[in-house]
Amino acid sequence: MTSYRVISSDSHVFEPSDLWTTRIDLPFRHRAPRVISDGVYDQWIVEGDKKVGSIGLVSQAGTRFEAPEHITFGGRIQDVRPGGYDPQEHVKDMDLDGVFGGVLYPSNGLFFFRIPDSSLLSAIFRAYNDWLAEFCRAYPTRLKGIAMVNIDDVTDGIGELERAASLGMAGAMIAVYPLPEKPYSLAHYEPFWAAAQDLDMPISLHTATHRPGPGLPTLDNTSQTATQRANIDYWVRCSLSDMIYAGVLERYPRLKVVAVEFELAWIPYFLRQLDYVYIERQQQATYRFKDQMLPSDFFHRNVYVSFQEDDLGIQLRHRIGVDQLMWGSDYPHAESTWPKSQLILERILADVPEAEQAKIAGENVAQLYHFI
Repeated sequence: MTSYRVISSDSHVFEPSDLWTTRIDLPFRHRAPRVISDGVYDQWIVEGDKKVGSIGLVSQAGTRFEAPEHITFGGRIQDVRPGGYDPQEHVKDMDLDGVFGGVLYPSNGLFFFRIPDSSLLSAIFRAYNDWLAEFCRAYPTRLKGIAMVNIDDVTDGIGELERAASLGMAGAMIAVYPLPEKPYSLAHYEPFWAAAQDLDMPISLHTATHRPGPGLPTLDNTSQTATQRANIDYWVRCSLSDMIYAGVLERYPRLKVVAVEFELAWIPYFLRQLDYVYIERQQQATYRFKDQMLPSDFFHRNVYVSFQEDDLGIQLRHRIGVDQLMWGSDYPHAESTWPKSQLILERILADVPEAEQAKIAGENVAQLYHFI
């Protein structure tokens, strides 16, 4: 066991099958996400008959260590670990894993960002946020919830961000890539960035949370190709570039942005390219920063990165920023480090000084999300 407190910056709940059919606003209930069975596997559907996401990959914690050949998109609700939907069982599983606390994201809800109807999406998010706030209240010092917020309509998004803060949520997640005609470089997002800064709500860009559009994954995530999976950091790089080059992080110096579940090793080259374009392609990078700041400076000041077991990225940690790195277990998903998180941390941090280990494995996330 490590000598320091381990906190997961990226853990997940597994939404109960009746969450939306019992909690969503009545006008949306007949279109709400629900679970059906095809006789072999269970499947989330929305809008009555549209498949959305899958159950297997977001519910098979530990399978990779026991029988990786059994990892599958298909799954059944009855096989999900109770810790996914029961806070007492969730904390028991953290204790088994030697983990003190967790920052909680959705599982199936990740894929719901692809639902085209914006009003339905916002209703789905409101119901989820109410449920997650209740989940975290069972262990408020150990469980920190991240609200889902739709900012297709910025005013509505600000209202839900404020409501999430009042519910005790620790941060909010928005689409890793927005509607293609509404990139995060646009000025109409300014009130949202300002609100997030004023509320001290870190904003997460989590993998698999695209809004729909040409070239983007569809509702049924089994349509994702191996090539798309291998280049999973592409969309977060686009969104971070849009924000940085538009001066968002200069205008909102206390805004914190978190890139979640993209690993690390891509970042040093990405930062080099950000600065190169800013310096040598000024007809493209037209916004100019004050005080000789470079794009990479804003990344180091405002952006945090959550990863699982990127040992190559750990070797490059000083080029990324040790104070920005936050380990996460991804419990209870198939790629999770549970129940061997302690062994994996020991391996990937073996050559790292203990003070840096403590930051990466827990202190940085504790500071960002106010774990006591």
